[in-house]
Amino acid sequence: MTLYLQQTRLIISELRRHAPYTAMGTLTGIAIMLLVIELDIPKSISSTLFWTFHPLHVVLSALVTMGVYRLHAEGKPLYSAVLVGYLGSVGIATLSDSIIPYAGEWLLDLPNRGIHIGFIEKWWLVNPLALLGVVAGYFYPKTTFPHFGHVLLSVWASLFHIIMALGYAITPGMLLYIALFLFLAVWIPCCTSDIVFPLLWVRKPDLSTTV
Repeated sequence: MTLYLQQTRLIISELRRHAPYTAMGTLTGIAIMLLVIELDIPKSISSTLFWTFHPLHVVLSALVTMGVYRLHAEGKPLYSAVLVGYLGSVGIATLSDSIIPYAGEWLLDLPNRGIHIGFIEKWWLVNPLALLGVVAGYFYPKTTFPHFGHVLLSVWASLFHIIMALGYAITPGMLLYIALFLFLAVWIPCCTSDIVFPLLWVRKPDLSTTV
């Protein structure tokens, strides 16, 4: 029970710590979206940017997830480390960058909505990058990144997923909903997974130690 309480406190702490970063990242996303609409930038560019930021998010998430797992799971077999690193990066990044944004697109009935599952749709790009992050995190588990940089990658990937679905005719109410989904897409899955997910697979983690 003590471990569960510690994990719960860790989740709450991570959510609280990342909320300001996520809010600032969301504001940058809304500003970019308004600029894209104002300049009537082609959807092909939004698609290219999504397929740039999403893979980068995957490799960064794999690196951090594996780093945390390696620091707390000494002696675990290699295959379990690879599995945790891969699932923690591809699974969470897909939820954050594709599934939650698609839920927002569906609720808003956006005309060009679609769910883009990177590790399936562009398996030749996303999966090798995830494995690259896993290998890097395995051998260099103390690598760290600025939290705001991680947040921006996730926000921008989610943003361009939504922009691809737009019809370029949005109301202020739609703008607020999009901002909400951008915030949730990053805050809940991304800002807790890098630490919480790998520690779920460690029997007695030291929750005071992170990468």
